[in-house]
Amino acid sequence: MSSDLPACGVRICGTGSYVPERRMTNEDFARTLDTSDEWIVQRTGIRERRICDPSREGTFEMARTALERALDSARMKGSDLDLIIVGTVTGEMTCPSVAARVGAAVGAVPAAAFDVSAACCGFMYGLNIAQGLIRAGMFRTIAVIGAENMSSIVDYDDRSVSILFGDAAGAAILQRDRDPRIGCLYQSMGADGSGWHSLYLPRKPRDVPPFDADNPIRLGNIRMNGKEVFRFAVTKFREVLEEAMKRTDLTADSVGQIICHQSNLRIIDAARERLGLPQEKVYINIDKYGNTSAGSVGLCLDELWRAGKIERERPFVMVAFGGGLTWASSVWRV
Repeated sequence: MSSDLPACGVRICGTGSYVPERRMTNEDFARTLDTSDEWIVQRTGIRERRICDPSREGTFEMARTALERALDSARMKGSDLDLIIVGTVTGEMTCPSVAARVGAAVGAVPAAAFDVSAACCGFMYGLNIAQGLIRAGMFRTIAVIGAENMSSIVDYDDRSVSILFGDAAGAAILQRDRDPRIGCLYQSMGADGSGWHSLYLPRKPRDVPPFDADNPIRLGNIRMNGKEVFRFAVTKFREVLEEAMKRTDLTADSVGQIICHQSNLRIIDAARERLGLPQEKVYINIDKYGNTSAGSVGLCLDELWRAGKIERERPFVMVAFGGGLTWASSVWRV
């Protein structure tokens, strides 16, 4: 690869998303679990979430539809893509990747394709990787998708975890641009694997640490220590967002939208208040969709993009954190 490549920018050409039609409300949980709408809303901000119909849709179908809508938004065809990256922990198969199947479905062959496993940070990791590959001259046009069928890995007999998650997919098309002033202004990614057991998905008995051996949640379903994850998220979310704004000289007045991973409304509000950000600049849709893991940030981006709320004059910030434990940020100018 030449070190004399001309400087370039990275343009977001279009976005897309998909959520299943089926709604699961807090009242639905109250019929089978010891909980209530008031209890769930007070602790999470969630009122309902979308759930896949397993007879006809899953991670692959959601990812494909989100990408098709992003391609339509960008006025492109699948054959225009050089690479597809899918962030997910709920792929139907380890091999082939969701990305490879989606590429074939939209006519993107022979575009490269791979999945990223970074839990709730999957879309953000993919986005940061993609823009770096474009700036390095390796690829021209890349599709990034975050897609999760969380209902397939949730034990609905457990109150502590099942109420949190929903299913969704979000996608964005990135392309090399001659204007070096647009695109990613700053990015960060990190992980602390020592906290893996705070949020994990055990498949076999040997995956379960001794201190969690009595956990009633069935194998093959996600387990979470809510207090530990909440403590990590409140601290790390604020730190990562604060650092991103500091490194790009953004203030509460100069920043456009803040797109946060939708994990818990209390976590988002705590960071917003700490940084003095007005409510209208911190996008919220957790009340409608719950925590959709890697689908979360991409879904928010698409809703804001289509509503015309991503301003050219003001950079916007994306932040995520999740299992791993992982975190990521990305500041963009369009």
